[in-house]
Amino acid sequence: MKWSTIRNFLLQPRVVLALYIIMAVVASVQLIALGTHMMAAPTTDIHSTDIVNNPETAKLFVGNYFTEYNNYVIFRQSFFHLIHGQNLYTIYPKEQWDLYKYSPTFALCMGALAYLPDLLGLTIWNLLNALTLLAAIRMLPFTVKVRSMLCWFVAIEMLTSLQNAQSNALMAGLMIGAFCCMQNGKVQWATLWLVLATFIKLYGAIGFCLFLFYPDKVRFILFAALWTVLLFVLPLVAVPMQALLWQYHNWATMLAADQAGSYGLSVMGWLHAWFGVEQGKTVVSVVGIVLFLLPFVRYKIYDNLVFRLLTLASMLLWVIIFNHKAESPTFVIAVAGAGIWYFSRPYALWRTVLLWLVFAFTTLSVTDIFPHIVKQQFFTPYVIKVVPCILVWAVVFIQLLVLKKNAIVPKNGTDVVGQ
Repeated sequence: MKWSTIRNFLLQPRVVLALYIIMAVVASVQLIALGTHMMAAPTTDIHSTDIVNNPETAKLFVGNYFTEYNNYVIFRQSFFHLIHGQNLYTIYPKEQWDLYKYSPTFALCMGALAYLPDLLGLTIWNLLNALTLLAAIRMLPFTVKVRSMLCWFVAIEMLTSLQNAQSNALMAGLMIGAFCCMQNGKVQWATLWLVLATFIKLYGAIGFCLFLFYPDKVRFILFAALWTVLLFVLPLVAVPMQALLWQYHNWATMLAADQAGSYGLSVMGWLHAWFGVEQGKTVVSVVGIVLFLLPFVRYKIYDNLVFRLLTLASMLLWVIIFNHKAESPTFVIAVAGAGIWYFSRPYALWRTVLLWLVFAFTTLSVTDIFPHIVKQQFFTPYVIKVVPCILVWAVVFIQLLVLKKNAIVPKNGTDVVGQ
């Protein structure tokens, strides 16, 4: 069988759909099958201001048993903590490792899964993540073939997120989906997806910058305000107003304390690992914000589809590489951004090489393709996973500044990836 025949088969939408469903189900079954493990004494920094990773707190978890799908347990338990009037944003060493960090609204929504057996609930959760991302990618203004290639490109990174039962594929899907809905004039849905993303992780709010590209801004603002109010008060169906306001106060307090504790797989983490920079997270964040916003001065090119797609790519990369809490499973968002950048521009060898660097050193860096000693002594201490994404974001930033008004999206896969 010729490679072209195999490739055409793999790029069929139904094959990609089957792949994403299988990944979600297999990841869930795998996590359940791994059972529980006892928490050993973690290596902690005595100077850490992180709520969990300091000696006084960490010792409370030692000797307790936790599942390999701990993140899903955190999400599930948040519903019970909410309806029982408990603080969502404190530690529960007998139930889960780490803190719940999302909104009270998200905790309420997890009630849809909270009473289900873990195998079923976790599978539905992972399917929600995988299929939301798939649906969003299928809405992008590329050809069917290119959309399928993009789905394959992000698949392994998505699997990493699913194997950690995290919400990152869902976040990527909501942000990409919001962009696509705005492209199609569906403001009501675009704003809902952005507000939902923000109520999951606050950095989802960055997507609201996209409204600058589209007409009917008043309608956009009104719908955004409507969804924000509705989702803010939605937990009132389960808790009184005073308790809800208390939870929001606790959320803000936890986020302020938790953010101070690490560099993450970020620009700051790279500066710390490569150049020994110890201070300056605030400066790096401010510079990152300024650089992200700078291309928006090119208002005369707002109606260009390539400029809009590159801005979407920049946004997806930016929320990860400038996030001091970024960890490996979050990179499905950044890798989706890198893929959108690549498929928005015509074929060039240097772009293809850079995309392969993302695949090799971001996506594959946490897999067993690389020996453990290489990961332990090179990839981890030098935060290699984030470096290709920083390079891609720098390229996207430059292209946004120099893009010509008549730039167009490639019409077919050959124009993008070459022969």
